[in-house]
This record gives sequence, C-alpha cells and structure tokens, in this order.
Amino acid sequence: MTPKHGGRPRGSMSIFIVLGLCCFFYLLGSWQRSGFGKGDSIAMKVSKVAELTDCSIKTDLDFEPHHKFVGTIEVPEVIIKKYKPCDVKYSDYTPCQEQDRAMKFPRDYMIYRERHCPADEEKLRCLIPAPVGYTTPFPWPKSRDYVYYANVPYKHLTVEKAGQHWVEYEGNVFKFPGGGTMFPQGADAYIDELASVIPIADGTIRTALDTGCGVASWGAYMLKRNVLAMSFAPKDNHEAQVQFALERGVPAVIGVLGSIQLPYPSRAFDMAQCSRCLIPWASNDGMYLMEVDRVLRPGGYWVLSGPPINWKTYHKVWKRTKEDCRAEQSKIEELAEQLCWEKKYENGDIVIFRKKTNAESCKRRPQNVCEAQDPDDVWYKKMKTCVTPFPEVSSSSEVAGRKLEKFPARLFATPPRVAKGLVPRVTEESYQEDNAKWKKHVKAYKSLNRLIGSSRYRNIMDMNADLGGFAAALDSPKVWVMNVVPTIAENTLGVVYERGLIGIYHDWCEGFSTYPRTYDLIHASGLFSMYQDKCEYEDILLEMDRILRPEGVVIFRDAVDPLHKVKQIARGMRWDLKLLDHEDGPFVPEKILIATKQYWVAGEKNSTSSSR
Repeated sequence: MTPKHGGRPRGSMSIFIVLGLCCFFYLLGSWQRSGFGKGDSIAMKVSKVAELTDCSIKTDLDFEPHHKFVGTIEVPEVIIKKYKPCDVKYSDYTPCQEQDRAMKFPRDYMIYRERHCPADEEKLRCLIPAPVGYTTPFPWPKSRDYVYYANVPYKHLTVEKAGQHWVEYEGNVFKFPGGGTMFPQGADAYIDELASVIPIADGTIRTALDTGCGVASWGAYMLKRNVLAMSFAPKDNHEAQVQFALERGVPAVIGVLGSIQLPYPSRAFDMAQCSRCLIPWASNDGMYLMEVDRVLRPGGYWVLSGPPINWKTYHKVWKRTKEDCRAEQSKIEELAEQLCWEKKYENGDIVIFRKKTNAESCKRRPQNVCEAQDPDDVWYKKMKTCVTPFPEVSSSSEVAGRKLEKFPARLFATPPRVAKGLVPRVTEESYQEDNAKWKKHVKAYKSLNRLIGSSRYRNIMDMNADLGGFAAALDSPKVWVMNVVPTIAENTLGVVYERGLIGIYHDWCEGFSTYPRTYDLIHASGLFSMYQDKCEYEDILLEMDRILRPEGVVIFRDAVDPLHKVKQIARGMRWDLKLLDHEDGPFVPEKILIATKQYWVAGEKNSTSSSR
C-alpha cells in the first residue's frame, strides 16, 4: 500500500538531514576540543547561556557531565597518600641552604653559602611543621615594625646588634626600630640623604637591589617611597635575618655574592646598595662589582656605605691600617671607572656612583668585555671577570636598552624588550592582550576570595610569572609579588623588571631560596603542565606547602589532567580544596583549583583551621 505522501522522497530527505546534522556537530565538537582561544566565540556564547540559566560554578566539579567538549576523564576514588609531619627539628628547614650540607663545600668565594640541594633520595617527603604558638603575622604596615616571637624564635640578633637598633625583644614580639649598622638613627634619615642625589621620589627609581640586607630595614622603608627592593643575605651566623625580613612583609631571598651569577636578568635594577655588607668589592679582579654592573640599568645608581668609606675616621675601629683602607677605596674607584660609572657623591660614610647611560659616554672602554654570551642566561652559571657590554645605541643621547617610563606609568607601558622584539612570540599587541587577560583573571579571583588584594595576603608568589600580568593586575601598596620565571620557560624576567616589578629565576624541581612559612598566597598558572615529565608533582607540591603560611592560599590554573593529579596528591597534605570552572564557563578546558592550608603546629596530630 502506497503511503499518502510517498515513501521514498521522505526517507531520502530524512537521511540527508540526519547526515548533515551529524557532520555539523562533529565539526563543532572538533573545534571545541581544540581549546579556548580568542576567536572561540561559540564557547563564550554557550557559557553565557549557562550563566543566564543559573548554572552556578560548582565547588566540587563532576568531570563526567561538565567536560564532554574537552574529552572525558575518569576520576576514580583512589587511596591517597597521607603525608606525615616532619620532625619538629625541621620547622625552619631550607633544603638548598642547610648548614650540615653547606659545610662540606669550600669556603673560597663563599661557595659553601651558595645553593646545594639534596639528591632525590635525600629529600624530605613530609610536611614541615609550624612552631608551637605560631600566629598569623601582623597585617601590613604594622608587620614592618613587629613580628611575633613564636613565629621566628631567635634572639641572637637582639644581642649581637643591640647597639645598632636592628631588632629588639619586647614581651612576646620583636620590635624593629628601623635602624641598621650604617643608619643607627633610622633608615628614613639614611634614605633622605640618598634622595638628595638619587631621584627616588619621582618614580625614576622603582627597582632596587640590597646586597647583604640584614633584616631588610632599608627595603622596608623604601617601600613607602614606592620602591621595590630585592633584598638578599646568606643563611649564616646572623640567625634568621632573611626570615625576619619576610615575616615583616618585605621582599627577600636567601642568597650570596659567591661564585655563581645572581639569579636576575641584566639591566634589572634602577639602583643597588651595600650597607656594610662586607663584600670584598676590590678583590677577585672586581668580579663582584662586574656582577652588580650586569644587573644595574644604564643610568642606575650604586651606593656603598661602610668599609672602606670614611676610613680616616674608622680605620682603627676596623683594626686596619690607613694604607690598606686607602688602597681598597682607590681600587674600587678604579674599577668603577672601568665599568663606566661616575662618582656623584661622597660624604661621611656614603659614596654614590652612577652608571653611564651608554658606551658612547664612557671615558674609556673596558678591555675585558664579555663576548658571545647571553647576559640573562645565569642559572647556576659561573661568575666571570668580564664586563657586560651596553646594548647598542644610535646616538650618544640615547639610553642603552631604551629609557623606561617613570613608575607607575611603566607598569603597563610596552617594555623595551617587547618593543624591540627581543622576546619570542610576544608583540606589543599580544602584550596588551595578556594584560587584559590577567585583569580579568584577577577580578575573578577576587570574586572567589574578597581578601585577595588586601594586606591579609601580603607576601605573594607567582610560580610561573611569564610577562608579570598577574602581579601587575594585583599592584597595590598592600601586597608585593615575587615573580618567578622557571628556568625551563621562555626567559621573560627582563620584561617583568622593565615593568617595575621584581622576580627571580628558579627551577621548581628544587627547593626555593626561602624559609618555611614565608608566603601568604601562591599562584601557579600552567606550572604543572610545564613540569610534566620534568620532576615529580609530589616534590613541587611539598615545596609549596613548605613555603606557604598556615591558612595561606594556593590558586592553581591549569588543564584538567594536571589539576586532577595535583588534587589527588594535595588531598593528603592537610589542604582544603575546591575545583572550579574557568570564569568563562564550564566549556573552557582550563580550570581553577583553590587550596587553603590548614592551621596546625608541631606536635598536633589533627589540627585544622576549624579547630584552632
């Protein structure tokens, strides 16, 4: 019997429609699987529809329904490893600067004070405990002047530096009057004298290097002048000096001028200073001054206060002869001239030099110029007795490497390294797009945690800083960010410094050069994708736990697979975890994992933030 409308035509049309729809959805699915990019408008529209239909972000994502466009993954409930607390003797453990290991290395060139990390079989795979009585640090700016004794229970400096007003012990706190060996009347008065020569007030000086910083009072007081100082000092008999600095909310790392180049790019700092740092500047053929010159910007300033300056007054106190002191200062000034530095000021205990803006303005050219090497390739590289050449200029009035905007304009101005095409894959357009992206991401973070950007999270680390967009979007006097550029990533640290931010090179397969419990918030974007097959996620996460303060926060931003592995490990680390969708919705393959470290101290078995 023939159907009323005819059987064959209708059957053929249905087949064609079905085939057409299948092809359309196959192509759409393939496009979505390729990832979320600038032109991926369909995913954006779908996500917007999800928002309008009250599809709120889940705090515990169900991977099966939410990831059908990026591939399904299985999340079995596995028996996770529960990490035990380390012995209380490790409460201030610094894996790459441990005293017992350090003493096995030569003392020449301070090699024994450099980084010496444990072999894989020697690594501690346990949770570093906070000392009994540990308390959340005072908020900034009060933290500049006060630190809880229980957090850093070391009184050695209160005795050794009693007459120099470094630190005083009062009740259950340490008080930091702002003094120093070379500024017993206070850092402010010392900085005022420097500012009579150096343009500190107008934004010309933004990044500074403090070599041999003590408890970093100079850096602490430079902050109110809107200058970010990278302070470093070795882990030595001046017990916990860098730990005190970080507890105060001041940027600092464990470090030393030894045999290895400093972990900073060339032309990073607007000024550098040594306040009785006792570094032998005139020794080793001027190698240490040459390293300072490498990281000092053309037109930058170097300040030396302390021996041998003002030797006529102090040579007897130093138990040195006049001839010895005079010869040392003469050698320093001779080296400074070879480096194309000009002495601008000498009064009392202070001398100030200024580096010329280009090679054309030098009185004489250095004979031992570093040849055929990248001045930014410095990780574990031996320091050399050669002078880093200026970038070439087209006229004698041009600043080598290009003049920077004054801060804060330089924060979002196109950095010279980007403008000159020196950073692979980065153009002026992509740089501005990166800034817009991170402003959007940081806004989303603040919607998840309203304390981000406040002094509650003062010390912040970005473990994979790239161009510094995260730190720039967060910029505030209430916070500072240590921008870490992994040694296996594209070398962008020079760009970070040209923005008026600070940072450091590091390999996350090793321990970071800091004490435990020194950061309030850690940001890790794309880090675990980068380190797949490089080293164990477990070791990176345990290092993050070591440097994170109790009740501190970690923000992971990464692909699904790495975050799934991270979450499995972190479940055993006394962290509270929330896995969230990308701010643009569940169809974007990049996800966010928020971790909060529970409060617990040595000797407590099951302490959490809720039981505190």
